[in-house]
Parts: sequence; structure tokens; C-alpha cells
Amino acid sequence: MEKLFHLKENGTNVKTEVMAGITTFLAMAYILAVNPSMLGDAGMNSQGVFMATALAAAVATIVMALLANYPIALASGMGLNAYFAYTICLGELADQANPWQIALTAILVEGIIFIILSAFKFRETLVNCIPENLKYGITTGIGLFITFIGLQNAGIAAADASTKVALGDIAQPQVALALIGVIIIGLMLYFNVKGAILWGILITWGLGIIAQFTGWYAVNPEAGVYSLLPSGSFLPNFAALGDTAFKFDFSFMLNNTVEFAVIVFAFLFVDLFDTVGTLIGVAAKGNMLDKDGKLPRVGRALMADAIGTVAGACLGTSTVTSYVESSAGVAEGGRTGLTSLTTAAMFILSLFLWPVFGAIPSFATAPALIIVGLFMMSSVLKVKFEGDMADVLGAFVAIIMMPFTYSIANGIMFGILTWMFLKIFRGKVKDIHPVMWVVFALFVLRIVTLCF
Repeated sequence: MEKLFHLKENGTNVKTEVMAGITTFLAMAYILAVNPSMLGDAGMNSQGVFMATALAAAVATIVMALLANYPIALASGMGLNAYFAYTICLGELADQANPWQIALTAILVEGIIFIILSAFKFRETLVNCIPENLKYGITTGIGLFITFIGLQNAGIAAADASTKVALGDIAQPQVALALIGVIIIGLMLYFNVKGAILWGILITWGLGIIAQFTGWYAVNPEAGVYSLLPSGSFLPNFAALGDTAFKFDFSFMLNNTVEFAVIVFAFLFVDLFDTVGTLIGVAAKGNMLDKDGKLPRVGRALMADAIGTVAGACLGTSTVTSYVESSAGVAEGGRTGLTSLTTAAMFILSLFLWPVFGAIPSFATAPALIIVGLFMMSSVLKVKFEGDMADVLGAFVAIIMMPFTYSIANGIMFGILTWMFLKIFRGKVKDIHPVMWVVFALFVLRIVTLCF
């Protein structure tokens, strides 16, 4: 252990690292309930997605542990899974026979591109060329988008013929319990309870089971209301993984090059900033940055993220990325890859818990989406709403277009286009990085294909 992870050099020991790894797992294990629910909405086998999510998280986190020796865990990213399910599969590609297979193909291509960019240290250049205000605006918009999805999944926000959206029926158990779940998670966060989001999901689910026993929650499979009691075998069902693994569709990529490129770019863009921001944030919390404020071995950490994305696509899950919840383990003293290795082991053990995670309903995972949306929306505090109008309006357009057009890609596209056009017409072409011109051309082509 000492030779592999340099524990003494990093001022830690095996016990501390193992406890930190378990803490990180508890903080991010909610993805095992949320991801199958969201990707299941897109038409995928929920049990297969559960298996893929757990295995991809384990593989990527092991690579991070052994390649970069950082206490950072990875799993299918929030926001990226929402884009996968609701923007791509149920939105842009809804008319396709196999939209989720096309989306998995896009993630595979994204991961391969990330591996190439990481190998040539080009990811840092991409990060630096995007205006800071626009980055924060995009993160805020994703937070709003995820929150809206959570409200919809719980029935808190309902469709309305006249106003488009309205308050759902709060007398319904799903709606009432979801609202209670938000309060429960909020209280746990207030009291710094470890794994607050996961515990909030489990407690909300438990309240649902009580509601089922009392008759308030009436099981009616024909109406989409299923029993909340766990059922089935606790042995891993690798057969279900066969319904998601290596299910790629390259024909759409060949026949719809521009549309496919835009999808890949949106995945690429969101994952790019999410990963870099997480790495820096977690490293800063653990005092792992060097004297110049840079992260040593950052190239290896980015490569682990890229490999994780490819592994996730092959197994059948949405983009794998570094998790900011890793900071929970770092706060417990985690400083090396042994923390990550422990978290990976916990994800492998979770393969035996599908009956538990599979029985958790969407109204119990909805509070998690709402709270994660809250965390992401906090970036609005860093958005500057005065100064260069290109930065201001670009960020604002990115924020509003995501929830109001139900698309992360639209927010990124129109935010960047707004920023570019204002820079061009104000004669500030010199402020535009060459990479941004490539992005601009891609999005203009996308607009043309949408119009014609």
C-alpha cells in the first residue's frame, strides 16, 4: 500500500483512507437510484443501467486511483444523464427507432476525443478559451434544468393547457412525499449528515412504503403506479447488462453528421468544465494544489476521466465524470488513490443491491435532483450581470434556454452564439479564441439544419 499510494508522504494511513472512501461512496451512491430511473425513461433496461452505472463507476475510479493516485471518485454525471435522457432520447431523437443507442455512440465518440485531447494536453486550452461568465451561466442553467426535471418526475410541476406548467396535485402521495423528501435532505445537509442525499432518498422511499401499507399509495401497474417493496434476486444480473452493453448505432452518425457532431459537442462541453472544475475544487479542499495553484498529475486525472467515459459508453451508461462529492471523503482525511480504490470496491459490492435500488420510485429520487440542481445553481453567484454585454447576455441566454427549451444543448448553443455575435458586431474579434470560431461554425451549421 505504501509503495503504491505513498501514504506517509501524503500524511495519511490505511484506516483513514478506507473510511474516507466509504464516506465518498455514501455521498454519491444516490446515482445508483437516479441513473436507472432517468435512463429508464429513455427506453433503456433499468436493471442493465444500474449494472452499467455501478461497473463504470468502479472501473473509472480504479483507474483514477492507480493512474493518478487521487482521492477522487467518478460515476455517471448529473446533468449529463439528464441531457442524455430528456434532451437527446426524448427530444431531438424521439423520432428515431433507437435514440439511446445513438446517444451511447455519441458518448463513445466523446470519450475517444477526450482521450486524444488529454494525451495532447489540449483540454486545458479548451477550458481557457471559453469566457468565464459563460461557464458559470451554463452551470446555472443545468442546475435549473435538473431541478425542473425533478419537479416533473415528482408531479410537483404538472402540464397545463393554458399556462403550459402549473402546480401538481399536492394531495397525491407522490407529490407530497417528494416535497417532504426535499425538506428531509435539507435538514440533513443543515446538520452535516454524511450521505445526506442518499439518506434522503431512502427515507422518502421508506415513507412511501408506509403509505403503501396504509393504502394512501395505491398500487396500480396499469396506471404506472408500482409496488415500492423490493423483489427479485440479490445476485448480480449480468444478463440485464447484455441489454445495454456495446449497443452502438453508427448509421445515424454517418447519415446525420452535423446533428451528431452537435450532440457530441454538447456532451464534450459539459463534461469538460464539470471535470476540470471538480478536480480543482476537490484538490483545493485537500490542499493538493502546488504553490502555483496547479494540480500535479492533472493529465493523468483527466485521462482517467476520459477512459471512464469510454468504459461507461461500452457498458451502457451516460457520461462518466469526476464527482464533486469526493470532497466528502477528502474532508474525512482522504488524500490518496486508496480512498478511490475503497469507493470503487463499494460500487462493486452495490451490484448485489439491485432489488433495493430498483424498487426506489421516481418521487423518492426527485428530491435528489432538486437538491443537486440547487448546488449547481449556486454558480449564479459568480455570474457578472454588468460589464461587457457579450459576457452578460451570453450567460443569461444560456441560463434561460436550458429549462425553457428543455435542452442543455440549446442553452450552450445559443449562449455561445449570442456571445460570438455581440463580439463580432462590436468589433472585438481579437477577443475570440480560434477554437471558438470552430465552435461557432458548428453551431451555425446546426441552426441551418434546424431551419431547412
